[in-house]
Amino acid sequence: MGKVVVVTSGKGGVGKTTSTAALGAALAQTGKRVALVDFDVGLRNLDLIMGAERRVVFDLVNVTQGVAKLPQALIRDKRVDTLFLLPASQTRDKDALTEEGVADVISALREKFDYVFCDSPAGIERGAQLAMRYADDAVIVTNPEVSSVRDSDRIIGLLDSRTLKAERGESVNKHILVTRFDAARAARGEMLNINDVLEILSTPLLGIIPENQGVLRASNIGSPVTLSEPSNAAARAYIDAAKRLEGEDLPVVLPFQRQGFFDRLFGRRAA
Repeated sequence: MGKVVVVTSGKGGVGKTTSTAALGAALAQTGKRVALVDFDVGLRNLDLIMGAERRVVFDLVNVTQGVAKLPQALIRDKRVDTLFLLPASQTRDKDALTEEGVADVISALREKFDYVFCDSPAGIERGAQLAMRYADDAVIVTNPEVSSVRDSDRIIGLLDSRTLKAERGESVNKHILVTRFDAARAARGEMLNINDVLEILSTPLLGIIPENQGVLRASNIGSPVTLSEPSNAAARAYIDAAKRLEGEDLPVVLPFQRQGFFDRLFGRRAA
């Protein structure tokens, strides 16, 4: 049975979809069978990031409502043959998804894939709660700013109360992914430092993704940065984060640090 990972945040624009694509592609490159599911019904951006917007015929809503079968809606990536996309509908709203329909789709995906990444819409409403409902793990994406971190704390509360695991008395494994981090700005006090973020959220750190133009370039050409620019600093950070999701014990270091300039990251270890 595959592992279901929700990629979520309280605040929009922090990089959930980009992170979903980058992490999923990194794992697929190791031979894992990976499905990326877009839960942002009505907006739909994951297909753009994956460069598959012209290949969408059926979507998540079609499958949950029985209009199409799951294999008809899954789009195989042309670059990595173990990577698949289940797009969201662009013409419906989030009320088109039902808990029973989502449960059936997630159950079927678990049987076919090693990893199922659920790209959640921002916020705490129905769409976001359905995306996290059946998760085993959660990647909480946050920028190093007060409003983003505060909203992430609210998401952690939902993961501990509104998921199927929580209702069974179990816990979703939670990981913090800090995106758009700039060490120089953090040192000047223009954004939160990593220690502040971890102290507020009290959740293990999965990775630190530096502010990097390569991420924007990759999105604009319809390719996860881990595929289009694998030697890029952001791509390397995503690849290491994917390894930590797999259970590897890799230390997390501040991006672009000079040898000896920073001590090890406040004694923190990765998730």
